[in-house]
Amino acid sequence: MKIQLNTDINSDATETMAAQVSATIEQALARFSDRVTRIEVHLSDENADKNGQKDQRCMLEARLEGRQPVTVTEHAATMEQAVQGAAQKMVRLLDSALGRVHDHREKTSGLPLSGTQPAQR
Repeated sequence: MKIQLNTDINSDATETMAAQVSATIEQALARFSDRVTRIEVHLSDENADKNGQKDQRCMLEARLEGRQPVTVTEHAATMEQAVQGAAQKMVRLLDSALGRVHDHREKTSGLPLSGTQPAQR
């Protein structure tokens, strides 16, 4: 899973921040690494020089093998909170999207769900 970081002109992207963002995303999405080819991280400060309560934005776009990309956005007071929140949203979205595909495949295959025994007649 490749992580690509994009920032706007109002965000200070240091190497330390980039490493921290990448580590947060990798840790949160580790169990999906075999299905996600790339994560694009878009960081922005929506109010630029003005202070605001939730003016830091993190948008994550996950590129999935054989599927359309999915996105989530989180606004927060700090960039760290925005990244954490977006990562949590992406986990829920991928759980939902990939879980439905997995459940559908098992139901239509005619095979019992993993960890279950076929019904005795």
